[in-house]
Amino acid sequence: MLNAELLTSAKVQDFIELATKKKMDALQVSTHLAKEFSNEDRAAIMDYMALVPKFRDKFFAENSIKSAKNAPAAFLLCDKLALEQSTAQDIGRWKSTLWERARQANKSNSENKSSETAPVVHDLCCGMGGDSFYLSKDFLTIGVDLDENRLEMYRYNSKVMRDSNDHTILADVREIAKQNDSEHATLAQPKADYFTIDPARRAIEGENQRDLRNLTPTFEEVIEISKHYKGGMAKIPPGYPICEIPQGTEILYIGSRTDCRECLVLFGELAKNPDHVRAVMVDKTGNTIAEWNEMRDEKREARNESEQSQYDHNYELEGRDRVYTTASSESDLPLGSVSKFISEPSPVLLRSHLFGVVALAHDESTHLISPGIAYVTSEKPLPAPGFSNFEVLDSAEISTGAVRAMLKAHDIGKLTLKLRGVKVDPDQEIKRLKPKGKNTATLFYTRLNGEKIAILTRRIE
Repeated sequence: MLNAELLTSAKVQDFIELATKKKMDALQVSTHLAKEFSNEDRAAIMDYMALVPKFRDKFFAENSIKSAKNAPAAFLLCDKLALEQSTAQDIGRWKSTLWERARQANKSNSENKSSETAPVVHDLCCGMGGDSFYLSKDFLTIGVDLDENRLEMYRYNSKVMRDSNDHTILADVREIAKQNDSEHATLAQPKADYFTIDPARRAIEGENQRDLRNLTPTFEEVIEISKHYKGGMAKIPPGYPICEIPQGTEILYIGSRTDCRECLVLFGELAKNPDHVRAVMVDKTGNTIAEWNEMRDEKREARNESEQSQYDHNYELEGRDRVYTTASSESDLPLGSVSKFISEPSPVLLRSHLFGVVALAHDESTHLISPGIAYVTSEKPLPAPGFSNFEVLDSAEISTGAVRAMLKAHDIGKLTLKLRGVKVDPDQEIKRLKPKGKNTATLFYTRLNGEKIAILTRRIE
């Protein structure tokens, strides 16, 4: 049970700042706490202390909304699971720009401009409040959840992040949506104009739910919820089948240069481009690096489930943090041999299924070298930052002798190994190859029309 009163007390927070400043180890912290707190409280404080640097990094990095003057008081209320599930600062900041459409729609719909009211947003399945942290203060947000601990987190964090005493409702979000009409509106529970929802994806604490459709509430229920609001946004797993997302919505993939973190479905007034797929790459402060936008394509979405599961299969290698993926997503690109350049599409272009369209628009020669594997090859480099480009130097079959000979011929000593469609441990493979030379290269282990191939390249910055 969350002891919010304990964790938010000045005594505990002052001690955490002192322990952080003095770099106390766990034994020193435990010894100090034992003087004033019970074993149960001491354990709760120490668990919370482990989260403090994590939520400060996630929400209070440089260029945080908190000023330098207030930064030392950067405490939020959370537990481990709530923190893991919450939207981080970079994505949260960018998502806050989507609400500008709601503000403008609210202004234009207001009959009496002088008595214009603030837009009201239901934060459904609100958790610790990450999806509301960066909303402007002129939005009234109401957190809705079935967990009183989460609602207590939401109230405390709203005060810290938005300087707002946001309301909360302990209820099933499906029922709250059904009641969201003028007949049920009160001062305590005003009618909401918009919603945001992050359906739960975890079966048990700390374990990711791998079934993309096993959401609570289900995506079908989210669609029903959307009918009770002027507009809203729903966060779903980036790999969720696009063909199950209704027409009239906008599908939005958001991530950084190295990952795709969220897929949002925008409903009603929040859908800037209905029936479009948009991919957005953001920097650490939530500013747009690049953006792509295309009409939905039913042909790309019509892949049957067995084929999709084959293409989304992951190899998880023991002892490695990185997950190596065999393939990507549907693409209309043709097949062909290895050209002058090989390119790796960014994760947001992969997940949005837009990499083929974007690549062909830049170079009509672009094609795949094997079905379902998202390495594309072309006669000229593809546009950054949507693609990482590599000049092809040589290729060989994947055998230790053939690859060693290729590395020796090009005097390669420093090597980076990239994999798709081939299962090996990169570190062990590089040790086995024993590259000795002056030059640096990137080696691709992949497939050429289904057959394993090693492609030696030089990265183009």
